[in-house]
Amino acid sequence: MDPTAGWFLENAWIIPVIMAGSFLTILFFGKRLPERGTAAIGITAVAACLVLSLGVATQWVQRVNDPPSVEHGFDSGEHGSPGGEGGGGADEAPGSPAEQPAGPAAEGEHAAGLGLAAATAAEEGEHHEVPPVVHQITWFQNGGVEFKVGTLVDGLTAMMLVTVTIISLLVHIYSREYLHGDVRFTHYYAFLSLFTAAMLFYVMSSSILQMVVGWELVGVCSFVLIGHWWEEKKNTDAALKAFLTNRVGDVGLLLGVVVTFFAAGGTFEILEINGYALSPAANQTLLLVGALLLFGGVTSKSGQFPLHTWLPDAMAGPTPVSALIHAATMVVAGVYLIARLYAVFFEGLNIGTNSINYVALIGGVTILVGASLAFVQHDIKKVLAYSTISQLGYMVLALGVGAWTAGVFHLFTHAFFKAGLFLGAGSVSHAAHHTFDMREMGGLRKHMPSTFATFVICTAALMGIFPLAGFWSKDEILAGASQGQQQAYTLMLVMGAVGALLTAAYMTRAIYLTFFGEYRGHGTPHESPRIMTIPLWVLSVGAITFGFLNFPKILSLSEGLTTRFEHFVEPTFLFPEIEHPTFNPVLALVSSVLAIAGFALAYQYYWLGKSPLAGLSHRAGFRQGYVLLENKYYLDTLYSDIVVGSTKGPIARASYWFNQYVIDAVVNAAGRISVALAGVLYRDVDQRVVDGIVNGSGYVSESSGQVLRRIQTGKVQQYAALLFAAAAILAGAFVLAVSL
Repeated sequence: MDPTAGWFLENAWIIPVIMAGSFLTILFFGKRLPERGTAAIGITAVAACLVLSLGVATQWVQRVNDPPSVEHGFDSGEHGSPGGEGGGGADEAPGSPAEQPAGPAAEGEHAAGLGLAAATAAEEGEHHEVPPVVHQITWFQNGGVEFKVGTLVDGLTAMMLVTVTIISLLVHIYSREYLHGDVRFTHYYAFLSLFTAAMLFYVMSSSILQMVVGWELVGVCSFVLIGHWWEEKKNTDAALKAFLTNRVGDVGLLLGVVVTFFAAGGTFEILEINGYALSPAANQTLLLVGALLLFGGVTSKSGQFPLHTWLPDAMAGPTPVSALIHAATMVVAGVYLIARLYAVFFEGLNIGTNSINYVALIGGVTILVGASLAFVQHDIKKVLAYSTISQLGYMVLALGVGAWTAGVFHLFTHAFFKAGLFLGAGSVSHAAHHTFDMREMGGLRKHMPSTFATFVICTAALMGIFPLAGFWSKDEILAGASQGQQQAYTLMLVMGAVGALLTAAYMTRAIYLTFFGEYRGHGTPHESPRIMTIPLWVLSVGAITFGFLNFPKILSLSEGLTTRFEHFVEPTFLFPEIEHPTFNPVLALVSSVLAIAGFALAYQYYWLGKSPLAGLSHRAGFRQGYVLLENKYYLDTLYSDIVVGSTKGPIARASYWFNQYVIDAVVNAAGRISVALAGVLYRDVDQRVVDGIVNGSGYVSESSGQVLRRIQTGKVQQYAALLFAAAAILAGAFVLAVSL
């Protein structure tokens, strides 16, 4: 045991085990219990996990404030080091900090290894190198190599544990009313627990092989929950689309895992792979290939362009599931992968020295694609789904430009206001005759004051309105793009700024169509029960306050009040040296003005009806653009009609024709030639040549025997004469040969 780690850090493995136990309990006994009993099992389990996660976070904060001694950049404790008994031998990994030359920053007791963020921080007297708490057991052996499974707990893990359990707890509570009377209530709660367990297992993984297992478990659970109401074909189609699209990206993920395994010298250990990537001996080409392949998995799982198309269709599942998927589980798994293996991406893509790279570019494109498509949706959940795609683009862009803390901080704040928005959409549907079509809503603010207020708060946070959470995290991303590392990522900054304008505009549209004007739906709308509105208020409080957890260093505030998220969450162990963006008041003002401008344009268009943009979609030159958006940039057409359709249609027919008329013809011709050749061989070679030679040799032998038989007379004189004649012939031949 690591004597410096507390009980919660050492025993964090209990957390996913509790949720797995909840899954099994509900699965086997849920049918015998009333709905309340089934829900109580899941709620109690996830509440216990939240308590344990808060314990983990608290002890990690204590560990950062009072870091343990570290020798040569690695903890020598049993579990605190990959080189310890329970570790994977990271102290032998090529390029570990132990092999790097010492520098001024290494003079501190806990700082070691140039080229690490910890070293720089130690110079500033702020950060010390704090190793994660690693606890591992042998999973299996192959070829004399041990493969381990275990937990890796650091600030990033602790943050994810708290985020996932809070959102999951609120979703569990909310679902009790939302799914009340559902035909598969037990099934739903069972897989909700398994979904949470899979995500918790994933974020605590100590090796990328273990991460792949958690990654796939999350995918299977999402498939089951998206297709919860499988009686309707569109729901099963959506589940299949999500599953298959993610399998496309998983090909890249698996290849990336293989490449990093061999590149790092035959290890799946996360710390060893990061250590290798930071070492001077690292192969740049392998890191680049590994990073790009891993990003293939990120592209599908985290809804990045062009594999984002499954995410809006996944709205076919129950709304609480959408909140869980979009806020804290499946779609952020890809972002977490980049953050966890950041050394591979940072060094492989040269993030520190470039002004553009593939990850940052795809993140920027995804921001614009998601935001533009949200404008033309009538389904409020699909507006939020495209919004999620756009916000995931912000996270990926931030990681791509080197703003690690900004990207992860946006993941954290986004989880709360996006979960609030999705649960708010579910509350609206619950009250408005179970529809998500905004054309059948309107005027709901008078009937649903709590839902309206929380929806507006979460929307303002999403838009980046000061001083809500989204303002601080989004501003930090823009600052990160503006300042970059050695060079500014100017193109990414422009994309992010335009995205801020679009976000404000499409969310203002959604609020107007849902809550303002006259009610256009059926029945009498009403506020949802408190069991549904209380989670909305809890999430809204998070959307208001959590931005201050990484308050920038301004106004001469004490260090104990600023950048706390960065201080406790950003790794200081085997992590690239990155420059942190500083607060830029001009940039913050510009981003706020853009958000307000987006709101003002939408307000003028929908409330006042006097916008110069009125009728834009019908004007010449713009109609085609609107049609392009309505058809989602024709990506679904490309995948469904061209790729899948051509595979099932022309390509399948061409393959069948080729099989029938080319391959079969070749095979048949080969058969006929073989038969003819066999006839020739049998008739002419075997029968006439081979048999002729055999029969001829027999005939010659028999004839010779007959001739020799005649000279065997038994007369000695005759034999002597023959002997003499033979000797004379041989002598003559000998004389002749000598004379020649």
